[in-house]
Amino acid sequence: MFENLSDRLERSFKILKGQGKITEINVAETLKEVRRALLDADVNYKTAKEFTEKVKEKALGQDVLNAVKPEQMMVKIVHDELAILMGGTATDINIKGNPAVILMSGLQGSGKTTFSGKLANMLKSKRGKSPLLVAGDVYRPAAIEQLKVLGEQIGVPVYFEEDNKNPVKIAKNAIQYARQHGRDLVIIDTAGRLAIDQEMMDEIESIKNAVNPQEILFVVDAMTGQDAVNTAKEFNERLNFNGVVLTKLDGDTRGGAALSIRSVVDKPIKFVGTGEKLDAIDVFHPERMADRILGMGDVVTLVEKAQEQYDEEEARRLQKKIAKNQFDFNDFINQIQQIKKMGNLKDLASMIPGVGKQIKDLDFDDDAFKGIEAIIRSMTPQERTNPEILNGSRRARIAKGSGTDVQEVNRLIKQFDETRKMMRQMTSGGGKQIMKNMRRR
Repeated sequence: MFENLSDRLERSFKILKGQGKITEINVAETLKEVRRALLDADVNYKTAKEFTEKVKEKALGQDVLNAVKPEQMMVKIVHDELAILMGGTATDINIKGNPAVILMSGLQGSGKTTFSGKLANMLKSKRGKSPLLVAGDVYRPAAIEQLKVLGEQIGVPVYFEEDNKNPVKIAKNAIQYARQHGRDLVIIDTAGRLAIDQEMMDEIESIKNAVNPQEILFVVDAMTGQDAVNTAKEFNERLNFNGVVLTKLDGDTRGGAALSIRSVVDKPIKFVGTGEKLDAIDVFHPERMADRILGMGDVVTLVEKAQEQYDEEEARRLQKKIAKNQFDFNDFINQIQQIKKMGNLKDLASMIPGVGKQIKDLDFDDDAFKGIEAIIRSMTPQERTNPEILNGSRRARIAKGSGTDVQEVNRLIKQFDETRKMMRQMTSGGGKQIMKNMRRR
């Protein structure tokens, strides 16, 4: 995500390296490269031009402190302007109402149906809502079935009328159904087309007028770049939607849509889809995205993802086991499961400042833990609980059962022992004092 843009921006800042101060000449040179980087990322030309003019104005008006290098100052100005360009701060979704109604809009293939499931899952698990998904796409043969499968996976009911081809009536009936069955949130999936047409726009406008939704979201495939912005403009003119959803932001996207869409339609990006899984959905934070574009990582989002998987009671139990040196392979594999739930490994690693650039060319396999899990699952319950009994013959059997070799088994056991020692040190002596000091803060 944004890798090419990040590289180009980094190269443009190097023009200022070694310069004693910011001048009109070196700023012009730097911003020429910044503008090229934005245009290569498929950012709207007018947006790119206005952006660089604002940066220039701020840069030339800055009194650079002796302790701050011109290059660092330019990075700070560009970072702040990028955040403003993408909306400044995160914008919440309006789910007030009984039921609150969210209308999904967008072209076919943008990911509306999948995102409807993701949003329902998120609002159910994190906001305590009781959603109802509505199958309002009466044209695409698999649309109803797809929504039913998604609903089953997340435990959310799906309202559909197999023989009714009137999406306006289906939407109105669904809201009535929600009231009768205690559902406080209705998410209406609508039909899309391969291109904007009059029939499509008339239909979704009729649904909007009939159900008066609290929130209209425009879902767009981030990989379509500048086309996404043009489509958003046309939809906004008809629907006056409340916010944008960017899907497939984990793909090979140049980032143009994310950087242009707010300035063109003056509507906030509210959510981003970052993968295929139903929990691969994030609230869009402009400042954090600016951090990631400029290679600064995104520690806040990383911590939030970790907290979502954090179980306080389990943590206390684990701490007691570590203190008694009883941390075993059952605990080890449980920790692996928690990490896997946090999302794509490469995305997680790229949130650590300075790491994103180092790993950009590495191929991170989401099944990276498979070998470790296979080895641990090939152990008997007794061996997992008492790792010290793992002698040569047991290790050979485990290697055979896991499809690995003895060297790999030995390596894992050695890493496990080192991990256990480190954990033990952290819960005794100096480690305990460090933890106490952290808690006081």
